[in-house]
Amino acid sequence: MATISINNLARAIYESSHDKDEAELDAVMKNAVNIISKKHLLSKSKEIINQLEKIADKNNGVIRAKISSKIKLEQKAITEIEDFIKKRYKAQNTVLEFQINEKLLGGIKIEIGDEIIDTTLKNKIKKLQNYLITK
Repeated sequence: MATISINNLARAIYESSHDKDEAELDAVMKNAVNIISKKHLLSKSKEIINQLEKIADKNNGVIRAKISSKIKLEQKAITEIEDFIKKRYKAQNTVLEFQINEKLLGGIKIEIGDEIIDTTLKNKIKKLQNYLITK
C-alpha cells in the first residue's frame, strides 16, 4: 500500500476546500478528518495543518515572519520591516510575530521560513571580528 505524503494530503485538502461555501467546506473537512483517521495520521495533524497553512499563504501572497528584538519595536520600525519583507519576497500581506529576547544586545533578527536575517549587534561584532582576524 502506498503512503500518503503530508504535502500531498495538505495540497488535496486545500484544493478540495478552496472556494467552497460553508456546507461544502463542512463536508470536505469531515472527509479529510476521516481520511487522516483511517490512514493513522492523527499524530501528524500538526504537520498537516502547518503544510496547509504554507500552501494557503503561498497562494494568497502571505509571508509569515518571526521578529526578535531586545525591546518592543516602535510602529515606524514595524512598518519599515513590513515594507522590507513585502518588497524582498514580493508579498501582498505579512503576518509578523514579535518576540522580546533579553539576550540580544541590540538590533533585530528576522526569521522567514528557513532564512534568517540577522542584524543584531552580536552578529555585527562577530562579523567585524572575523574580518579583522582574516586581514
